Amino acid sequence: MQDAMYWSELLKTGKISFSERLEMIEQTVARQNPKLNALVHSNREAALNQFQATDYQNRLFGGQPIPLKILGQGKAGWPATAGAKLFAKTTASQTSHFVSGLEQAGFVPFGQTNAPEFGFKNVTDPVLYGVTRNPWNAQFSAGGSSGGAAAAVASGMFPIAGASDGGGSIRIPASFTGLIGLKPTRGTMPVGPGEWRSWQGASINFALTISMRDTEHLFYALRTSQPAAPYQAPQVEWTHQKASDKNPLKVAFSTQSPVGGRVSETAIQAVRKAAHFLAEQGHQVEEIDYPIDGQRMMQSYYAMNGGETAAMFAAIEAAGGKAAGMDEMELMTWGLYQYGRKLSAATYIESLQYWDQIAEKMERFFAGFDLFLTPTTAYTAPMIEMDLQSDGIRHGLRKIVDLSEGQAADLIYEMFDQSYQLTPYTQLANLTGQPAISLPTMVGEHGLPLGIQFMASKGREDLLFQIGLLFEAKGQFQLPPQVAK
Repeated sequence: MQDAMYWSELLKTGKISFSERLEMIEQTVARQNPKLNALVHSNREAALNQFQATDYQNRLFGGQPIPLKILGQGKAGWPATAGAKLFAKTTASQTSHFVSGLEQAGFVPFGQTNAPEFGFKNVTDPVLYGVTRNPWNAQFSAGGSSGGAAAAVASGMFPIAGASDGGGSIRIPASFTGLIGLKPTRGTMPVGPGEWRSWQGASINFALTISMRDTEHLFYALRTSQPAAPYQAPQVEWTHQKASDKNPLKVAFSTQSPVGGRVSETAIQAVRKAAHFLAEQGHQVEEIDYPIDGQRMMQSYYAMNGGETAAMFAAIEAAGGKAAGMDEMELMTWGLYQYGRKLSAATYIESLQYWDQIAEKMERFFAGFDLFLTPTTAYTAPMIEMDLQSDGIRHGLRKIVDLSEGQAADLIYEMFDQSYQLTPYTQLANLTGQPAISLPTMVGEHGLPLGIQFMASKGREDLLFQIGLLFEAKGQFQLPPQVAK
C-alpha cells in the first residue's frame, strides 16, 4: 500500500478522482472491517460533499480521506460517543481544532475508528462497539486506545488515521500492529475549543502512519502555537521545517521495565538489534538503567486519571441534573470515577508536581544524550481472550465506594497492573511532555510485530524524524503484510 503523500499527488494531478479513491477505500473496508471492527462509523455523503465544496488543489494531502478517532476528535454533527455507552446517542456540536487542522492540511474526514470507553485501556474492547482485532492475527488485540485507527491502517483500509495518545495510545497500537506512531511534544498540536488541557497535557492528538514522510509532513502541517492554550512547546527548531541532521547521535538504551517486571525476549532483542544497527551507522550507544521510578510515576498518573474522570462526571451531572450510576458505565470507568471523588486536592497537586520533577530530570538526561531507546511495549499484542483483571479486582471495584482514598488508590493500581506490565514504557513521555516515536522494526512471538521507542527532549521531533528515516532507508522496518504489498 502506498502512503498518503503518494495518493495526494495522484489526487492533485487528476490521475485519480476523489470518488475513485473513496471507492477503493470502501472496497477494502468492506473486505476487512467485518472481521476487524476497526471502523465504527462512516459518512460517504459528507466526505463527497466536503470534497466538492473545497479546493484541495493547493493543500498538502490533496483531499485524501482519513478516519477520525471516535474519542476526542470531534466533527460537527458526527457521533461523539468517546466509546462510552453513556454517550451512545451523542453527537458533536462543533469541530475540534485538531480536526480542522487535518482539513486545512488537505484531509477529508470519512469515518470514525473504535476506541475503549474514554480511552482508559491499552486494548480496544468497548461494550458499546465490541472488540477490535489485530490485522496480523485476529485472535490478538490491536491495542488501545487508538486500536481502531491502528487496525484501519495495518489492514490497508487507509494509509493514515487520526489517533491520540494519553499514556501510549498511539505508540502501543503502533507496536502491536507494525506501524509508525509519533507522540508529539506537549503543546505542539491544536487543542480546543472547550477542552484545552487534555488530561493535564498528558494527552495529545496526532496519527498512525506507514511512512516517515507522512509522519514528518503531517507534524509540520499541524504544528502550532495557540495563544489560548495552557501548554506551549519550546521552539527549539521552530524556524525551519527540518533541522540539519546531527551526526553522530548519542543514544542511551535500556531494556529494563520501569517497575522491574519481566520483559519478553522479543522486546529485548528488538532493542539490542537496534542498538547494534545504530553503532554500525556510526552513532554512539550506551546501555543505562531505566532513569525513573515507574511505580511512583504510575501512581501519579492514576491520580490524574481519577481526578479527571470525577470532574468529567461532575460536569455531566451539572448539565443533566442526575448522577451517573455504576450500570451506566464500564466497571473500570466506575472505579476511576469513585477514586477521583475520594482524591484530595493535595494528592492531585502533588501528582502533577511529580510530573514536573521527572520532566526536569529527563531534560537533564537529554543534556547528555540525544535520544533514549527502549522497547515500545514489553510484549507483543495480547490475545483477545486474555483477562487483564481478576474476579477479585472486579469485586473490589463494585465495592470501591466503601474504601478510603488510600485503599481506592491501591485498588486502581492493582486494576491496571497486568495491563501496565505489558506496556510500561510509553507513559513517561506523556507525563513529561517530551516527544516519542514507535518504529516497527521487529516481528516476534506468534508472528506478531513489536516496536522500538525513541524519546527526545521537548521540541526535538527533528531528531526522531532523523532516526526514523535512517531505519526506514536502511530497510529496518517490518510493516504489516497488507501495507508491504
